[in-house]
Amino acid sequence: MPEHAAPRRRGRPRAVTRTDMRARILAAATEEFGERGYDGATMRNIAARAGVDSALVHHYFGTKADLFAETVDIPIRPDRVIPGILAGPRDEVGERAVRFVLEQFEDAAIRKRAVVLLRAALGNRLTTPLLAGFLQRELLTRIAAGLDAPDAELRATLAASQMAGLIIARYVARLPALAEASVDDLVARVGPTVQRYLFG
Repeated sequence: MPEHAAPRRRGRPRAVTRTDMRARILAAATEEFGERGYDGATMRNIAARAGVDSALVHHYFGTKADLFAETVDIPIRPDRVIPGILAGPRDEVGERAVRFVLEQFEDAAIRKRAVVLLRAALGNRLTTPLLAGFLQRELLTRIAAGLDAPDAELRATLAASQMAGLIIARYVARLPALAEASVDDLVARVGPTVQRYLFG
C-alpha cells in the first residue's frame, strides 16, 4: 500500500434503509408473481431476485399471502372514474367504460401489476376472493348505484364479466386476434354489448 494512502475505514458499509429494502423485495415479488403466478412463486425465489436472505423477506412481509397483498397495488381507481362514465351521454356509457379499461391496461406499468393479480386470482383459491372483493366493492356496486333498474346488480355484473373476459383474453392469454386489435376497434365491437347489458 502506498505510504500516504488513506487508511481504510473500519466497520460496516452504509446500511441499506428499511424503505430501500422493502422496495427491492416488492420489485422482486412483482417480477416473480408476474412470471410464475401465485402458486409458482416462492419466497426463496423472491429473496434470490432481491439479493437477500429469505428470512429477511419473511421479517418484512410475513407470509407469501401478506407479500402478495402488498405487491398488488393496481393504480386503477374505478371509484373515481365510474361516476363520470355514467354521468355522460347514456347511449355512450358502454363504449366509454370499455375504452377506459383498455386504455388503462395499455399503460405498461398498470398492465404489469394488473396481470399479476389476474394470474394469481385465476390460479389460486386464496387470492380469488381478493380480486372478487375488489371488483364487487370498487366496480360493481358503483355501477349498480348509477343504474335505474331493479336488476342493477346483475346488469353491472354482466357488463363487468364481459370486460373481464376481454382483459383476460387480450392481456393474460394474449389470444392473437384480440392482442393485435386496436383499442378503437375493440371499443366499437364490445361497447354495444356492455351497453346492452347495462341498459337493454
